[in-house]
Amino acid sequence: MKSTHYIATACLSAALLAVAGCASTPKQEGTGEYVDDSLITTKVKAGIFNEPTLKSTEINVETFKGKVQLSGFVANPADIAKAAEIARNVKGVTEVKNDIRVK
Repeated sequence: MKSTHYIATACLSAALLAVAGCASTPKQEGTGEYVDDSLITTKVKAGIFNEPTLKSTEINVETFKGKVQLSGFVANPADIAKAAEIARNVKGVTEVKNDIRVK
């Protein structure tokens, strides 16, 4: 009876450690957050790509915990605002840091 109790306790402890291993920290994302951020990045890049006035190859998009960072170069200041607007309109984006510069 005691050995069964020890085995059950060990299995429960292992399961809790496995779940804790997927949790996020302030500097590292959990598994679910990584997938969400990848999806957000893809949607922002697609939005920028589908905007004919923006050159999507010169704009970089990175996402961490819902915060999107835009960087790169554009031809005019209006394009900076347009790229930020596209990013803000993507579901799941909590903040946009816009580091795009005019060439």
